[in-house]
Amino acid sequence: MLMRTDPFRELDRLAQQLMDPGTWSRPSAMPMDAYREGDEYVVAFDLPGVTADAIDIDVERNMLTVKAERRPVAKTDDVQMELSERPLGVFSRQIVLADTLDTEHIQADFDAGVLTLRIPIAERAKPRKISIGVGSGHKEISG
Repeated sequence: MLMRTDPFRELDRLAQQLMDPGTWSRPSAMPMDAYREGDEYVVAFDLPGVTADAIDIDVERNMLTVKAERRPVAKTDDVQMELSERPLGVFSRQIVLADTLDTEHIQADFDAGVLTLRIPIAERAKPRKISIGVGSGHKEISG
């Protein structure tokens, strides 16, 4: 159901995570799982520490874009940071969806730092039986 467009995307994602935090112009990739469950296609994104209001989901034609921002925790003057390993910044993922998915009825849920999108399989893509009509008899064509 998903179409991969860049074979080096995973390598770029790892390099970007190690190099610098994401910005709105150059966001970092976010990890995801994608699988089919019955008549739905499910895509789950890991977004720990991100609030629901910091997530933006867009669909244009068959391109799904998810952007999220993990903001720093508000600190007071008396806080001294000892260790900071959790990445901050903007995270983004674009997925090309197959034409067999119904992008008009995508459902999004956010729970425990996981954004789950459920995309129904389009009716035209589901298997169906074709009935065979039986004629009233054979007709002869004369010329």
